[in-house]
Amino acid sequence: MEKNNSKTAGRLILAAGLMMCLWVAAALTSALSSVGWSVSELAGQYMVAIGMVKPLHTLVDYYTHIKGIEYLLCVAFFVAFPVFFKYVNKAPSQAAAK
Repeated sequence: MEKNNSKTAGRLILAAGLMMCLWVAAALTSALSSVGWSVSELAGQYMVAIGMVKPLHTLVDYYTHIKGIEYLLCVAFFVAFPVFFKYVNKAPSQAAAK
């Protein structure tokens, strides 16, 4: 009896997963057809819609964006350089002679 319930549960999960895959495929196909089958255009619209990419209209917008990226690179360098320096300058370990 328990094996039959397990088989039924497995079939239900498989059916639900198949329905979700079909829905995702239909949504992706519809979205691609609306942008002329251009994957890059669809990705660009998605990133603008979620706020990951913002359109830059003026030179000040562009400069502010570049300056923010520059600050992030500086912080990454100030964290990574001391770690790298310690790694390069650590004393070599002595191998035991047999």
